[in-house]
Amino acid sequence: MASLHEVARVARQIAPTAVGAAGSTTSAAAQVAATCDLSNEFDGRLGLRISAIFVILVGSLFGATFPVYAARHKGVGVPEWAFFIAKYFGSGVIIATAFIHLLAPANEALSNECLTGAITEYPWVEGIALMTVFTMFFVELMAMRFDVFGSGHGHSHSHTNDDDHEHHKHTDPSNSSSQIPYHDSPTLTTSHTPGDDHLGHSRDHIEHDPALDINDPEKNVDGTPRRRSQPIEDYAAQITAICILEFGVIFHSVFVGLTLAVAGDEFKTLYVVLVFHQTFEGLGLGSRLATTPWPPSKRRWTPYLFGLGYALSTPLAIAIGLGVRQSWAPGSATALIVNGVFDSISAGILVYTGLVELMAHEFMFSPTMRRSKVRVMLAAFGMMALGAGLMALLGKWA
Repeated sequence: MASLHEVARVARQIAPTAVGAAGSTTSAAAQVAATCDLSNEFDGRLGLRISAIFVILVGSLFGATFPVYAARHKGVGVPEWAFFIAKYFGSGVIIATAFIHLLAPANEALSNECLTGAITEYPWVEGIALMTVFTMFFVELMAMRFDVFGSGHGHSHSHTNDDDHEHHKHTDPSNSSSQIPYHDSPTLTTSHTPGDDHLGHSRDHIEHDPALDINDPEKNVDGTPRRRSQPIEDYAAQITAICILEFGVIFHSVFVGLTLAVAGDEFKTLYVVLVFHQTFEGLGLGSRLATTPWPPSKRRWTPYLFGLGYALSTPLAIAIGLGVRQSWAPGSATALIVNGVFDSISAGILVYTGLVELMAHEFMFSPTMRRSKVRVMLAAFGMMALGAGLMALLGKWA
């Protein structure tokens, strides 16, 4: 009996200790959950913040629309090699944006110690980006398989013999780097920036395609002849591709603008870095808009509207951030999750676009790039690496 009394006494002593330990664990968890910052670091300087709206607007608008304008107005005096540089430099910027300015911030947001629950139990950033890449590939795969957009990927490539293939030979485009016809030209020319085509095989047949009107003075932006009847599906396919790219950069730009609006001590540094960041990113988008063969009926204003949409994203976000500066908390759980999820989606889009559309298609799948001189190919690669390197460097501050 004595032993039973002893056991009971020990149990009574242990029970409060266990309850206290459980309580302390719960309290610690509550403290961790409460570390989400429900304020921001806004410290005044309202005039300087308002100026950021207009400075970034000008930089973004210039980067996104000037390539389009210069491509159509030869009298501006922009040399053709400048378009070559802008095209591949911009491609590098877009690729670096995916990895440095989207994946890294998304990881930082979704791994914040104040978050709890399922969001902390899985590497969601990589998972969301992976799902986005597969979604993008599936959509393009189905579009090509069923020729959903009438984009021409399904045309026949069969040749009865080698003589037929000889019939489709063109002049050596290796010297095309010095004559890059981004402007409208009244005469037919097949020279273009190496890698200018989306799927290079389509250009192999351009001079002998009966659907092309060689004598039509209205050319696509890249100087190639347009089809006599440009189906609305072709335009839809181009719009889809540009929308995907724009979607990827705009959502990132929105959150960047909100962050700048309520930034504290690092505001000045962030201000300067974002001016270059948005200008370079706009240049990447603008070079795409300039080389897209828009249908004549849509060519006049459509690329400018896309450029304007991008240019307005960050300034509008800054204005909204200033308007809600008393309540906007970028460190709150909701803001962290929303920011992290959208950055992950945008990263997946730009990773796919960068690696597939901007690298594989324009270097390995482009017959012009494959036949061009080595120095042309190396110059294009160097410009892409330079754009990626500079954008990655900006990631040190923003």
